[in-house]
Amino acid sequence: MALKLLHTADWHLGRRFLRFDEGDRTKLSRARLDVLDQILQKAEHEGVDAILCAGDLFEEPDLDREWWEPVAKKLSKLPRRPVFLLPGNHDPLQPGSVYYPGHPFRRALPAWVHVVDRDDFVYDLSDVAVLYACPCRSRAGQNDPALALPARVPGDERIRIGLVHGSTFDAVDCQTNFPIAKDAAVQRGFDYLAIGDTHSFRDVPPGARPPVVYPGAPEATTFGEPGAGNVVAVFVSRSRRVTFRPERVAYWTWSERTIRSLAELRALRSEPNLARTVLRLVLDLRVTAPELAEAEAILTELKGTAATHGRVGILQLVRERLLLDTRGIEADFADLPDVLRATVARLKELERGDQPEVAREALYHLFRMVRAGGAS
Repeated sequence: MALKLLHTADWHLGRRFLRFDEGDRTKLSRARLDVLDQILQKAEHEGVDAILCAGDLFEEPDLDREWWEPVAKKLSKLPRRPVFLLPGNHDPLQPGSVYYPGHPFRRALPAWVHVVDRDDFVYDLSDVAVLYACPCRSRAGQNDPALALPARVPGDERIRIGLVHGSTFDAVDCQTNFPIAKDAAVQRGFDYLAIGDTHSFRDVPPGARPPVVYPGAPEATTFGEPGAGNVVAVFVSRSRRVTFRPERVAYWTWSERTIRSLAELRALRSEPNLARTVLRLVLDLRVTAPELAEAEAILTELKGTAATHGRVGILQLVRERLLLDTRGIEADFADLPDVLRATVARLKELERGDQPEVAREALYHLFRMVRAGGAS
């Protein structure tokens, strides 16, 4: 191979996961830093000539020291190989940003780490390979960063690598941010166009030559990013033939599931790798009071408590469609005193009225008290 590269993007360090519990937010935020160790180890294992970081490495352009200082320390421990940090639309190159000249982050970086801080950035990777890159200078824009790079001139037979951040696709009724022409790599004579922005691994379009590739985020940022969790190892021969493959580096696997029966919930307990899963569980089932008690026990086992670890690493529960089936529930209260059976009857009336959820919750609470011996 004439050139070996590791292509990564969209670290989103400092991202806050506000829809999760506080403890889970911390786990997910820390994972974004921890995965850098896996990325750098992968680069060492592959023996790459350079690491290309295609933008949105930070969630915001100017974050607290707790986010950029560990990055500088991790990069300083690398064996000497060029690393290129490209400002993206989340962390654009602008006054006050971590990439701006004079920022403490810049001063903390070792000499082999290069920030793309010029629109005409060029770097000789070797005597037969060259890198061209262009940073984002704002959060939004309509200029094509790939077409801003210089075209191949006649007689230039070097391996040409492009590094930009933007979108290669159009969504209906949605303005594309930093649009990249689908034939930009061809127009500019690149052998590989390394881009960032989309959080799933994508080869745009699949099998195209020259390759235009998103590595995706190395740790997913939300549900619905099925190709997240990767970096891309890139290999270029002296004849400029490019091969590449995604390499998984993520700790967390994100999954959304809908449970429609108690049997499915029981089966979930024994599934492997739950400890490394971020699971959004939608409960869409109607159960009797005894079945609900069992379901609640399983959910506690999956999620954990303040004193015990759960089977699932991070669990989000959507319970709006978990309903108590109160048909025949009177039999569970047959041995109660008359006054409590009258309460059950009244709650059943309320369930048929305009307060069904309140009534079902009260019936279930009463059922649990009876089962625990608290209403005797």
